[in-house]
Amino acid sequence: MNDNDPATDEVLEDDVQGIPTNDKRRFNARGERIDVVEETSKEPTKPAKEIELEKKLKIETERREAAEAKLVGVQAKFDDAKTGLEKETGDMRARLMKTLEDRAKQGQINFLTTLLPLLDNLNLAIDASEKDTSFEHLLGGVKGTARSFEQALIGVGVEAVPSVGTEFDPELHEAIDTLEVDSDQDGRVTAEYSRGYKFGDRLLRPARVQVGKVMAQSAGE
Repeated sequence: MNDNDPATDEVLEDDVQGIPTNDKRRFNARGERIDVVEETSKEPTKPAKEIELEKKLKIETERREAAEAKLVGVQAKFDDAKTGLEKETGDMRARLMKTLEDRAKQGQINFLTTLLPLLDNLNLAIDASEKDTSFEHLLGGVKGTARSFEQALIGVGVEAVPSVGTEFDPELHEAIDTLEVDSDQDGRVTAEYSRGYKFGDRLLRPARVQVGKVMAQSAGE
């Protein structure tokens, strides 16, 4: 058989054309089939330093993600604690306000209770004045009522401001007028027009008083 026979070449060419292009089989000039081994593409090998950097990057990424997850958990706990604290503070504030209101009401009740005997004395004085119209009897009833009222004020912590005979104190006294006095009475309260009162350390109202003043002597004297 002639290898250069045109007929043979034509047959080989026809056989080759009949084989799909993706077929791994090929024929040599003699018509023998040969297997073509497809070369597999190989990825280029990375340098060791680059691989090491990628490992470190992966570790840092995982560490950061873990830290972020932990932070989210801490934030959630903080929000819960904040909500609980706000609720507890609100409840405590409400209880405190109620306690203060109850104390204020109780203080008012106590004060009103101390005034009831005063009202009783006034009614007794009125009844007595209707039976006995004498001035002395009426005066005694009024004095008794005044003493009862003062006792009621003392009972709730109200005190009268000392005035007559004491040194004039602008923090406690209000000077209405002056009176010419000797030198030893200069600057002292000589009369009281209306009594002043204190409640603890607070001044409810000053005492309206008269103050002694030494008159300046003339040059001829």
